[in-house]
Amino acid sequence: MSFLNLRSLKIWVDAARPQTLAAAFIPVCVGASLAIYHQNFSWLPSLIALLCAFLIQIGTNFANDYFDFKKGADTDDRVGFERATAKGLVSARTMRNATILTMGIAFLLGLYLVWHAGWIIFWVGIVSLICGILYTGGPFPLGYNGLGDLFVFIFFGIVAVMGTYYVNALEWTIDSFWASLFVGALSTNILVVNNLRDVEQDGPAGKNTLGVLFGEDVLRWEYLLMMLLALAIPPHFYFRLNYGVAIFLPFLLLPFAVWLVFKIWTIEKKPKLNAVLERTAQFMTAFGLLFSGGILIDLF
Repeated sequence: MSFLNLRSLKIWVDAARPQTLAAAFIPVCVGASLAIYHQNFSWLPSLIALLCAFLIQIGTNFANDYFDFKKGADTDDRVGFERATAKGLVSARTMRNATILTMGIAFLLGLYLVWHAGWIIFWVGIVSLICGILYTGGPFPLGYNGLGDLFVFIFFGIVAVMGTYYVNALEWTIDSFWASLFVGALSTNILVVNNLRDVEQDGPAGKNTLGVLFGEDVLRWEYLLMMLLALAIPPHFYFRLNYGVAIFLPFLLLPFAVWLVFKIWTIEKKPKLNAVLERTAQFMTAFGLLFSGGILIDLF
């Protein structure tokens, strides 16, 4: 492979924002673990659900890259991760086409899940794809009107976890709902760090995140509350849903959680939040894996 091809590959990998892909992997991991626990696991629907989740996340990232560029939100003052379109590494047309292609493949793969699990999954998938585009695109972009946090919590938490469980078990369960809350909370925290970092650039660009609308401290409090919500879920599973003590495995990460909250409240130089964003995604990954492990250990 030539140097040019390697450089092109790196541009697209960076544009996919791998540091955010925990928000696609962990919901499927948790939903599938619950399906295994309830003896309803099916590997092919789980695999397809995982591929669709990755593609929707990447497609959403491509769409953000494209629409933020078109709306002028990505300027030379940007302190976040490099955007391919704004830097001229990829043309706007190419990024638009990459968004369509990625979302299109997700749609085609999702047709298997529709065939397997019914039309409810078709509508869940269609709404997920549309909202992924409307996050930064369309006449009323969610991310530009203070609704990005709610979108992430619902679609990368509740919908993703419960949807994964449903394509395995072909039924809904209250367990998957409660588990989806910590996934949604930690997914939202990835966005919170992103918005806290970019608040000074988002305002002038007309991107009215919660930080722009209500101030940076609102984002800091949101981060803390989402963290507390995530930490409240393992005790609920133990005391109310009768899972085993291994469900407390995520509490091994409590020092990490305290450190992250401390950083959110004390960092003043916004570029340093790039590292906190990556650590927040890593925390979500570790929390989700430990939670899933706690569910599976209870089987033995």
